[in-house]
Amino acid sequence: MTKSMGAAEEIALRGLLGALNNTLPSPLSPEWERTLWAVPRHAFLPEQVWVGEDLTACTRTAAPENWLRTAYADDPVVTQINDGKDPGDGERWPSSSASAPSIVLRMLNMLDVEHGHQVLEIGTGTGWNAGLLAHRLGAQNVTTVEVDPVLALQAAQNLKNSGLEPRVIGGDGAAGHAAGAPYDRIIATCSVREVPRAWLEQTRPGGVILTPWETPWFCYGLLRLVVDSTGTASGRFSPHSAFMLMRNQRMDLRIFRDVVREEHVPDESLTQLSPWAVTGDGWAAQFAIGLQLRDVWRTWHDNPNVDGTASRLWLATTDATSWAAVDWDGQTEERFTVWEYGPRRLWSEVEAAYKWWRSVGGPGPECFGMTVRADGAHTPWLTSPSQPVPAMG
Repeated sequence: MTKSMGAAEEIALRGLLGALNNTLPSPLSPEWERTLWAVPRHAFLPEQVWVGEDLTACTRTAAPENWLRTAYADDPVVTQINDGKDPGDGERWPSSSASAPSIVLRMLNMLDVEHGHQVLEIGTGTGWNAGLLAHRLGAQNVTTVEVDPVLALQAAQNLKNSGLEPRVIGGDGAAGHAAGAPYDRIIATCSVREVPRAWLEQTRPGGVILTPWETPWFCYGLLRLVVDSTGTASGRFSPHSAFMLMRNQRMDLRIFRDVVREEHVPDESLTQLSPWAVTGDGWAAQFAIGLQLRDVWRTWHDNPNVDGTASRLWLATTDATSWAAVDWDGQTEERFTVWEYGPRRLWSEVEAAYKWWRSVGGPGPECFGMTVRADGAHTPWLTSPSQPVPAMG
């Protein structure tokens, strides 16, 4: 046992290791398994975490068995809500979490670190991921940036308590950390809608940037880029991940507060494309639509108190100038009423994006890639950079 582990923690970690070896594409390497023993996850979680869809508080003192079970489940653990502010009786929403161990290890394998690599992590959180890297590579080779000053201080303390002291920088992760550049690897533990130019500038040629990806339409996928000698980066997506969005890329828009106005007079039409085909369990379709419509977001409104409408799908542009609504009457699955307003016809764009995706065989995220130029331009592609994804709108 390590000095920070008792019998209960050791049993819990053994159970997690067994689950990981069944979940990951390949068994854990001996190096990463030793690292997990040396840097136990529970040592980085706060006294209070939040569990379940309703984000119920769970404290180590009041419910030690539940807390430890949560610490070693292969699930994300919410470690902060509402940016650290007390929500009172208001809505609770997660603002920081410890990622599921399986995605942590999958990303570390994709990062492909080697002895001597300099690594920059964006999004310190609890400090556990930085601790794993520091143990594997040496603390002197790891820098981690955290935008939330309270989280940064706590992570630094967690790392110190574990005998690991990589550089913990408080600041905006989008700016990277130029003082430590160039880096061989940059890894983000938050999703981005655009890869910051600073990351490209601070990665040495041949270096890797690994980041979760998100569009306003859909949060899904990992993007692994390799930077070339001109400062351009290119690489493929892989599926099965969803992370909180980088704070400086957040979007705070609401349909009735920011988009739809009483004086708007939309155009009416009918569609045979089910709104669930582009928002339901078809993750591959949603991913492809997001790549084509980079500025369109959506939200569902059930029981909207509109005669003859059981559910309504809202769509809007991020600049709030165009919107659409697709109504289901609760009966037929063959036609849906469409309302569109503004200079763009958003549902028509979604239909075109979905049709294109179907026409190329319905590929999954692993078939797509992205090229990011030094000037910040992003070009998604299918199969190879010579086949750019069409932009709708």
